[in-house]
Amino acid sequence: MIDTDLPVAEALPALTAALRAAPNAVLVAPPGAGKTTLVPLVLKDEPWAQGSRILVLEPRRVAARAAARRMADLLGEGQPGGTIGLATRLDRLVSDRTRVEVVTEGLLVRRLQSDPGLDGVAAVLFDEAHERNLDTDLALALCLDLQANLRPELRLLAMSATLDGAAFARLMAAGPIHASAPFGAPATGPAGAPVIESLGRAFPVELRYRARDLKDARDLPEAMAGAIRDALRDHPGDVLAFLPGWGEIRRTLERLAGLDALVVPLHGELPPAEQDIALNPAADGRRKVVLATSIAETSLTVPGVRIVVDGGYRRAPRLDAATGLSRLATLRIGKAAAEQRAGRAGRQAPGVAIRLWTEALHRGLPQSDRPEMLEAELSSLVLDCAAWGAEPTTLAFLDPPPTGAVAAARALLRDLDALDGQGRITDVGRRMARLGTHPRLARMMLAAADDGERALAADIAALLEERDPIRGRDAPSDIHLRLDLLHGRDRGAASAPHGGDADAGAIHRIRRAAALHRRRLRVHGSVAAQGDAGALLAAGFPDRIAAKRGAMDGAFRLASGQGARLPATDPLARAPLLAVADLELQGTETRIRMAAPIDRAVLEARFPERLRREEGAAFDARTGAVVARRRLMFGPLVLEEATLPHADPAAVAAALADAAAERGLRDLNWTDAARQAQARIGWLRRVEGDTWPDVSDAALVASVRDWLAPQLHGRTRLAELRGLDATALLLDALPWDRRRALDAALPTRIALPGGRSAAIDYARDTPTLEARAQHLFGLAAMPPLAGGRVPLQVALLSPAGRPVAVTGDLAGFWKGGWADVRRDMRGRYPKHAWPEDPTAPG
Repeated sequence: MIDTDLPVAEALPALTAALRAAPNAVLVAPPGAGKTTLVPLVLKDEPWAQGSRILVLEPRRVAARAAARRMADLLGEGQPGGTIGLATRLDRLVSDRTRVEVVTEGLLVRRLQSDPGLDGVAAVLFDEAHERNLDTDLALALCLDLQANLRPELRLLAMSATLDGAAFARLMAAGPIHASAPFGAPATGPAGAPVIESLGRAFPVELRYRARDLKDARDLPEAMAGAIRDALRDHPGDVLAFLPGWGEIRRTLERLAGLDALVVPLHGELPPAEQDIALNPAADGRRKVVLATSIAETSLTVPGVRIVVDGGYRRAPRLDAATGLSRLATLRIGKAAAEQRAGRAGRQAPGVAIRLWTEALHRGLPQSDRPEMLEAELSSLVLDCAAWGAEPTTLAFLDPPPTGAVAAARALLRDLDALDGQGRITDVGRRMARLGTHPRLARMMLAAADDGERALAADIAALLEERDPIRGRDAPSDIHLRLDLLHGRDRGAASAPHGGDADAGAIHRIRRAAALHRRRLRVHGSVAAQGDAGALLAAGFPDRIAAKRGAMDGAFRLASGQGARLPATDPLARAPLLAVADLELQGTETRIRMAAPIDRAVLEARFPERLRREEGAAFDARTGAVVARRRLMFGPLVLEEATLPHADPAAVAAALADAAAERGLRDLNWTDAARQAQARIGWLRRVEGDTWPDVSDAALVASVRDWLAPQLHGRTRLAELRGLDATALLLDALPWDRRRALDAALPTRIALPGGRSAAIDYARDTPTLEARAQHLFGLAAMPPLAGGRVPLQVALLSPAGRPVAVTGDLAGFWKGGWADVRRDMRGRYPKHAWPEDPTAPG
């Protein structure tokens, strides 16, 4: 029997009416309302669903398993595999009788690529759509495109407790299926798809905040353990505690040792049997404490929970634009997520939610978490769009993919041979998309030449998809140590002092994922994994081939041009060449986490098109000189180098000029006269336009081969640049008539009465002439610069050389401000003459 007593039942008449009238709808229902389990069971019996299957998309494997098992229980079938099916990356329990299939988000994208018409599927339900995971956003966009162009009768339903119903309604707008809708059906129109809301019947939850905020997220395990102990003492029921990740869960478990309760973890990488312990009441009747990541935020019900302790953080990928690397960052949750978490305490009885932050901080939290679309690396999305035959910009996304991230993804896919020069998908790209993994790993697997290499590639792909089985910040980087653990060939890495502990759970998951990849590659499970791990990694990570830099152990340069490091004690720190699979940003440093050695001969054999030989001059920073060399290059990496006895003088001059530019031209002798010449030309360019050259520092660096390189013939060392006259370099580059015009418009000095002259400082914000006041007597006004288009101000000095007045209008100053200055000067310097009219001839 289907349980129609669930709160969402009251919204079902409106929902079924809406989906009979139009293909799309939005359902907003609070946690615990039953939308995940009851809605699919009701919709499968709708007339439009007869003989077809309904897909229910869940963002996490734990939630997918729990939802499928709960629906099977409601139908009296016990386990998925009958009417209710389950499909995740590692599990498939589906039969010919299946009418409702619960799938994880990535699998729906894969299915759309292999079955773009979704034959036999009547509806797709997007559960917890508010989470805005990348695969969920993409799957919804592809389904909307399919609906618009091929399957207008396909039903799409977005469900969540906290989503922006209006935004999803506009995105999912579609025309009615029938000319007249049934009585009571919500109307569709310009606003978009109908939004059905269920108020639910949640029990009241008391909110409590800490008096002070945590100073650092690293203090969370200690604070969480204390809050849990206090909560168990002060309140009835079991505890659900939210922590960002496995590391914080483990440290909190350690701090709860000896607690008179069953303390269990809950995160996505636990085996199903251990997840079931967290999701079911304690067998011995003890109170239970579940330490969970964000997977318990939605879809899952943990029975017996009346206390929620929320750490207020989550783990999410963030793309570093400077390096192109994604990293997991620990971030504050938004208000919507905090509400979801608190609601877990009121599903079965009144409860309490304890938030480990202050109420003042809560008021400043964002309303919702940023969508993954705006933060993630997008090569998988761009490849899937190319395989679908659409540009990302033409698909319906709530948030369009950022232009920069899409461009970076296209560049990587071209590097992996997945896209051609015009951005079209290649045959290799189509094969990569069908493998259902990250494009880098797919390209690596396709590079395998035989069954042994394909088996090895499958193992490496699984290893890089799952958690590293060797824990610890100082874990050795060699990927072979992980592969040995995977196959029971323990070289001692797991027990080595610097190796950390081997994670048995991670090894089990890697083996299962590797078996899946082997099946996709049509490799028999008993085939031994054989081949060159470095060569395979190089195929998927060509931009991460790393060459050792100089004599320093652990310093490497990647083929992308960026630097990366290993601890000097790492076994691979002295390797001349590495194929790097995993990088991690640690502050401003890029750390190599996993790699394999690779021979130069392998690079030459496997990537002949990426190699180039060049002869020319190059600057050697160690000696400060340009030398002639012959080089074998892999991108920017130097694989082989030899010195040549002679080089083209022009090439030497160009290399020396480039080196000077890289150092900001600071090796030139920048005298005051040179800076004045630069400023004078700059002033005329400002008032007369680009008939005058741009001689700003940035422009000089950019054009260094034009104006500096011709002056460097015969020179090879940076130190020799000090002997050049920078003033002459700037002025001699001007044609003769331009030089005369410069001197006429902006003279370096101005004649003063009594046969004197004074220099003008053009390098200031306003050109300025400094002179003792007495030297200006007899001068009625300053001559205009460039016909009055360039301002000039005068700084009048005392007999001691100290400024007494600054004016841009000398004639006006003599008539006005001079009287006050004269009075002051007569008192200080009585021996000097201070005329009332300084303009009168002396």
